[in-house]
Amino acid sequence: MSRTAYLDAFKPAILFTLITLAAMLRALPAPAAGTETLTVAGGCFWCVESDFESVPGVVGAVSGYTGGKSANPTYDQVSKGGTGHYEAVQITFDPARVSRETLLNMFFRSVDPTDAGGQFCDRGDSYRTAIFVSNAGEKALAEQAKKDAERALGQKVVTPILNAGTFYPAEAYHQDYYKGNKLIFTRFGPKRQQNAYKAYRKACGRDARVKQLWGSDAPFAGS
Repeated sequence: MSRTAYLDAFKPAILFTLITLAAMLRALPAPAAGTETLTVAGGCFWCVESDFESVPGVVGAVSGYTGGKSANPTYDQVSKGGTGHYEAVQITFDPARVSRETLLNMFFRSVDPTDAGGQFCDRGDSYRTAIFVSNAGEKALAEQAKKDAERALGQKVVTPILNAGTFYPAEAYHQDYYKGNKLIFTRFGPKRQQNAYKAYRKACGRDARVKQLWGSDAPFAGS
């Protein structure tokens, strides 16, 4: 069989394979054009998500787990410790509307970066602060923001800057928890989810401590 005849015999199979691959590629979720991501850990991920979704230029924020070695961790596993994961939030933003530098500076001023044992009433490794970076440019920006925070506070900032690993989205009920309208039962009785969130945030002392540290520079305290 000549080379031409040989190739002609396989053309239908090749065409079918190309069509199948094209269909598979179309099925994959495409990242939003022109957006970037910033992943941070700042204690309770409900609060971090709530804060940053209010920032103009932020497209959305997803609560999840990262920084550890356990694959597909659950909330219970991370909370109990031993996974190495942080409660974290992956922030998607439009850099034409808000810069990474601005978001990093807002992050430091929305947490207590001097606390190495957790954040506010939430204690333990999974509630520590951290910034996750994917390249040298992101690392340099994070390091500069950390220096700026130390200079502004006049105190040592213990927030580590870590290499980004796999980010695992948290369970569905954690996403947008702060604005949920579901009726849930708390130790204070039945409450709408968003009201339970507000009560938790106040009782945990998050905004009070951030105001104490950062004063008028705190971008979200009291929101």
